[in-house]
Amino acid sequence: MKHIITLCTDFGIEDPYAGVMKGVILGINPEARIVDITHSIPKFEVLTGALTLSSYYCYYPQGTIHIAVIDPGVGSDRKPIAMEADGNYFVGPDNGLFSLIYKRSKTCIREITNPEYMRPQVSSTFHGRDIFAPAAAHISLGASINELGDEVLSPVTIELPEPEILRDRVSGEIIHTDSFGNLLTNIPGEMVKRGSQVFVGELSLGAPKSSYRSAKKGELLAIIGSSGYLEISLNRGSAYEALGRDLVVTVVTE
Repeated sequence: MKHIITLCTDFGIEDPYAGVMKGVILGINPEARIVDITHSIPKFEVLTGALTLSSYYCYYPQGTIHIAVIDPGVGSDRKPIAMEADGNYFVGPDNGLFSLIYKRSKTCIREITNPEYMRPQVSSTFHGRDIFAPAAAHISLGASINELGDEVLSPVTIELPEPEILRDRVSGEIIHTDSFGNLLTNIPGEMVKRGSQVFVGELSLGAPKSSYRSAKKGELLAIIGSSGYLEISLNRGSAYEALGRDLVVTVVTE
């Protein structure tokens, strides 16, 4: 049975951890189609993992199983969970990593406790190998998440900082930096009205640009990125290196 299983971790590519998880999956379901999303989430940054996960899962067909492992609490009393949300499946730690999915979708969440869906020996340091990979592989073979364990009614959540909304302006902050040095704010694109002016601190960037080519090489710009949020960028450069990320971003709407 061919099912897509995606992997998103902070494991990096120097160590064999991601490859080991793939071996466990293929040992259970040799026909699984495994897609590496990224293994370069900054170590232990659960919020970055949550933002990344929310940006890609919706582009995969229903029935895809998404394993996400950014897990600073591995070995603690945090729960390993599996979740179904609008025909999509998610497997990983109950540490807030799936918070943005909870907000968007009706979910069914189960704690993974059934030993039939784990490796025979479970280490305290590698639940990706011993719990998450086998659970995902069994789901790909048709196992119901209801078989994995009891329902989790109050999953751990993390909250995105909300922008401050005033009569004529919206004030936000930087919540993520991508590998290009683009600075993702917490200001949704729909709050940026036509003709709005964007300020980073006292620095005026003018109205948001429609594309990077609308700015000169080396010029800072504001743009509504593919995430749907306002971003601060530097054309053919790194806004992070130019500005840092401890910034107040203001959109003046009148």
